[in-house]
Amino acid sequence: MSEPYLVFISHAGTDTWVAQQIEAHIRGTGAQTFLDEAHIGIGEDFEEAILTALERANELVVLLTPWALKRPYIWTEIGAAWMRRIPIVSVLHGLTAEELHTRAGVPVLLKRRDMITVNDLPRYFAQLQKRVQQHRSQ
Repeated sequence: MSEPYLVFISHAGTDTWVAQQIEAHIRGTGAQTFLDEAHIGIGEDFEEAILTALERANELVVLLTPWALKRPYIWTEIGAAWMRRIPIVSVLHGLTAEELHTRAGVPVLLKRRDMITVNDLPRYFAQLQKRVQQHRSQ
């Protein structure tokens, strides 16, 4: 039997409640999730837990908000997913794709991908559910 399909959820601490809502819906598709405050215990090696989860992840969901763009860990997690060549699902909240595309310092690797808004998440969840089912049947 293969490992469970794992979705790593990257977000800024300010966006924790929104990230938790996304996590609940992702779990509803049958995927497992990694959300730092839910899966890293007090006193645990934070960076080691993140690295381990990113090594196992099948895809990355990154919640992009104006304040998330200022968080170094967001960019580190995106870079790790990019290096592993796993899907990077950019979820926009509080900014538009146009604002992100024109913002200085945003890497082309994000600009080249389709992005969705939080209002488009049901479409993503439906696609994710299909990927999870395909993964289980392998």
